[in-house]
Amino acid sequence: SYSQYNYLMDRRRKKLEIWAQALLGDEIVIKVASADASFRRYFRVTYLEDKVEQSAILMDAPPELEDSRPFVSIAKSLRDCGVNAPEIHSIDFEQGFMLLSDLGSTPYLTQLNSDSADSLYGDAIAVLLTMQQDWPSSHKLPEYDRELLLREMELFPEWYLKQHLKIDISAELRSMLNQQFALLAESALEQPQVTVHRDYHSRNLMVVSSKVDGVNPGVIDFQDAVRGAITYDLVSLLRDSYIAWPRKQVESWVADYYAQLKHSGAVADIEWQQFLRWFDWMGVQRHIKVVGIFSRLNHRDEKPSYLADIPLTLNYIKDVTSRYRELAPLYDLVSSLK
Repeated sequence: SYSQYNYLMDRRRKKLEIWAQALLGDEIVIKVASADASFRRYFRVTYLEDKVEQSAILMDAPPELEDSRPFVSIAKSLRDCGVNAPEIHSIDFEQGFMLLSDLGSTPYLTQLNSDSADSLYGDAIAVLLTMQQDWPSSHKLPEYDRELLLREMELFPEWYLKQHLKIDISAELRSMLNQQFALLAESALEQPQVTVHRDYHSRNLMVVSSKVDGVNPGVIDFQDAVRGAITYDLVSLLRDSYIAWPRKQVESWVADYYAQLKHSGAVADIEWQQFLRWFDWMGVQRHIKVVGIFSRLNHRDEKPSYLADIPLTLNYIKDVTSRYRELAPLYDLVSSLK
């Protein structure tokens, strides 16, 4: 039950504090930094080093619920290719505790506005290209294959249509969803396949402002990285479920990215219209999944705050599916939902 879970989390916090004191000394202060949509929790710890106050991040990832090994290996590869991911100072796999460098407490979401967006997104796109082009070939990531793409989209009928809206999935609706999901998966699989962060959006990119802090943005929450479609992280960034921009503005950022990819030879023989279509359809796949996840977070994990982000996410689906004849059945469905 949820109360049992909270009791276990309180006990874990006490153990985490003891573990941190052994590393940093007794005079530490621990405060909640953030929680994500998984069972991981993050705390900011302040401590004295040579009489100077320092801060770091403590990660609590219960080992029976979260495997921390991908986080560790991906963090190392990101840093190796010049991405500003947290440095891991200490780790206890058995207890599921980690001490990480602190990338600050200023996510992109709090700083993005019409004046700052070009600069912040420019930095984020530069880091995205670095991640895709300089990823160590020895580090093989799981494939973002058809099975995973389809499994993600199934969260939409399972958690949003059935659980949240109490819609009965008829044979006709099921058949339509299968056909549309297959089209979206196919579009993702025909793209060049690169390193994909998988949650590259304004809550997982931290604004770092000084040369001391390193490259902007600081990148977090990358443990689910895979090898997948070249437009996936770009659509996470520019069609973010927490902040929206006019389509014309989004397309201009996509065009900047496309031009840089062209220059590097990554999409040498891909026309602009084809690339934009990939981007649009990738967004539909992602947003279908996200609506399902937000519903599941409410109904299964007792985290109702994500429900507020569903309308914007559905609007993205409606806008894009209205532009492509092949996706008209999805447009009709989403437009009919109340």
